[in-house]
Amino acid sequence: MTDAELAAHLAEQAGKILLQVRSSGMFEGKALGKAGDATANEFLCHALRAQRPEDGLLSEEEKDNEDRLKEERVWIVDPVDGTREYGEERTDWAVHVALAVNGKPEIGAVALPGLDTVLRTDAPIAVPAAADVPRMVVSRTRPAKEAVAVAEKLGAELVPMGSAGAKAMAVVRGEAEIYLHTGGQYEWDSCAPAAVALAHGLHASRVDGSPLVYNQRDTYMPDLLICRPEYAEKVLALVAEMG
Repeated sequence: MTDAELAAHLAEQAGKILLQVRSSGMFEGKALGKAGDATANEFLCHALRAQRPEDGLLSEEEKDNEDRLKEERVWIVDPVDGTREYGEERTDWAVHVALAVNGKPEIGAVALPGLDTVLRTDAPIAVPAAADVPRMVVSRTRPAKEAVAVAEKLGAELVPMGSAGAKAMAVVRGEAEIYLHTGGQYEWDSCAPAAVALAHGLHASRVDGSPLVYNQRDTYMPDLLICRPEYAEKVLALVAEMG
């Protein structure tokens, strides 16, 4: 099984496990989110250590082991991206499985279990045509002021949505043109979405235009831009103007 096949398989299976946990009726709300996180994390980390024992591993739900910093290949996973949405039985949550090679988001899969969909780097889909009026996905609970300001200058329509993975995949799936985030994230929030977006010919960078670099000692990654290539220069310029 190739790395890309493994990423897609694990993301899909973790998604199925999460749906089973949710449908069991044993948990609800925050307790459901905690149960889902723990169960999916155990599955993903156990499987990756069994299938790729020589590689490093970084997971949101595992204590960080800085031995990963010595490795060229590091798997970066988020067992439930959008725990709140998962706990509320919405569909805008995701499972992220990515492989960073020398810091670059090379391989990844993002499962959207509520939509029975897995988007992956080795099997890109045709990205639908852009809308005449650009659409920008933003947090459904706390949209970043920079994103709102950029949307106003572009004349873009705001599309509230849950998890980072769901928002990034909305651009891949043709449901939006731009995902601009400035509210703070961590490596596991964006590594798999960035890998998938890049494999689909989209733009993915920091908001100053610099590349996304993973497997850092400090896993905090404060900002992100994933968008159709034709919007990248304009969005980056508008962010720069705002300082």
